[in-house]
Amino acid sequence: QVRLVESGGGLVQPGGTLRLSCAASTSIFSINNMGWYRQAPGKERDLVATFTRGGSTLYADSVKGRFTISRDNAKNTVYLQMNSLKPEDTAVYYCKADTRLGPVWGRGTQVTVSS
Repeated sequence: QVRLVESGGGLVQPGGTLRLSCAASTSIFSINNMGWYRQAPGKERDLVATFTRGGSTLYADSVKGRFTISRDNAKNTVYLQMNSLKPEDTAVYYCKADTRLGPVWGRGTQVTVSS
């Protein structure tokens, strides 16, 4: 079963940028649905951005135009480029892959946007 490890989180000022990485332990070439979710304190885990079947991308309305999801199948890695960060983007960001054996989640990386 694939394992996912997120990295790249941290503390950033409003308006700043971060790039998150999700490294998979096996090939992601055949995994169509793979993306990012986030969970703020006291809130549910919500979709941020994901690849869907057919190679399309889906974004939450709150991040459209600011965040970009990408993938490098040769490196078994999915990225989330986050620009123009806002305090409300503060959350733990999780990577998820929908595999043949079911959904697999990483352990998350903390993103804090604060001055």
